[in-house]
Amino acid sequence: MDFSVSAEQRAIRDGVGAVVRRFDDDYWLARDDDGEFPHAFHQAMAEGGWLGITMPAEYGGAGLGVTEAAIMMHEVASHGGGMAAASTVHINLFGPHPIVVFGTPEQRQRWLPRLIEGKDQCAFGFTEPDAGLNTAAIKTFAHKVPGGYRVQGQKVWTSTAQVANKIMLLARTAALEHGARPTDGLSVFYTDLDRSKIEVRRIAKMGRHAVDSNAIFIDGLFIPEADRIGDEGKGFSTILHSLNPERLLVAAEAIAIGQDALRRAARYARERIVFDRPIGQNQGIQHPLAERWMALEAAWALVMKGAWLYDQGQPCGAEANSAKFLGARAGYDACLQAVLTHGGFGYAKEYHVERLLREVMITRIAPVTEQLILSFIAEKVLGLPRSYGSAG
Repeated sequence: MDFSVSAEQRAIRDGVGAVVRRFDDDYWLARDDDGEFPHAFHQAMAEGGWLGITMPAEYGGAGLGVTEAAIMMHEVASHGGGMAAASTVHINLFGPHPIVVFGTPEQRQRWLPRLIEGKDQCAFGFTEPDAGLNTAAIKTFAHKVPGGYRVQGQKVWTSTAQVANKIMLLARTAALEHGARPTDGLSVFYTDLDRSKIEVRRIAKMGRHAVDSNAIFIDGLFIPEADRIGDEGKGFSTILHSLNPERLLVAAEAIAIGQDALRRAARYARERIVFDRPIGQNQGIQHPLAERWMALEAAWALVMKGAWLYDQGQPCGAEANSAKFLGARAGYDACLQAVLTHGGFGYAKEYHVERLLREVMITRIAPVTEQLILSFIAEKVLGLPRSYGSAG
């Protein structure tokens, strides 16, 4: 495996960086305070062509791989925007992947160019309050009716539903007990977010205030049959294709946030004078920061390995999950150490490290918990007995 950065990848980093640097710390602090979606940032990324980096070229995308997407998202999250900046963009990278892989030519032509151009924004309705990571246990049901489906149910942690005009929805089209496997009978839809049939309630949360999370309540939503992606009842296998890229991109973002915080901490340690010497001269400050740098670099290497495997069409589940685990841990630890390095000022908003700590926290929780990753590695890599339920 070649760890060198190609000229094309360097151009991606430089091009993305040129856009991202236009939105400084003050911009992201303001979005953290007012909770407004960063429309200007989203539009700038769309105008730069970056929303379609992994989309097929025939629909206006760049047709590049997960490696390039990881490099891009690392740059997006490296300059103070944290997960607010990352989440504004990365939903376009892995979220519509089922359309790319399983959509008909008509569906791809109808949907992908508008996503790439930033004309459509998509919310994702997968998680349910009583199911969590046990996807097979979802209860939202799409009943077959003439011309399509009528949907009843609810979802939680649905991102961007305050501003989205489209929703990708996972629902049951057959009862759980009717399938040979618990995951049978699930179907995926991409359709209009009809607010006359979908109530959206914003969830107040710890961080990423600018990118809303919501509970949604669906009552009688009609979905045309033409808006179903893939075969009816095969939705679980449809969404599996986006899971490993999602884990790798979240890992890249967590690492970038940690590195951003680490740079700020190192700068503060060089400049802060206490007892007539910079605090960075003290090994009690130096050593934890040096250790955080090592952990971040190691996690990044695993992200690149996982992305390379994915782009080569090779299995990468263990690497993608491990990268997400280690990247989120390394990013969180670096942000926490940055706050501690700043001392009392680390608790102040003007130094931004407390915001980065709040932003990076979500990467340890979503899209999959650390505990489930550990169970996955134990079972799939080490050959140990399965420790969680048959539907997990």
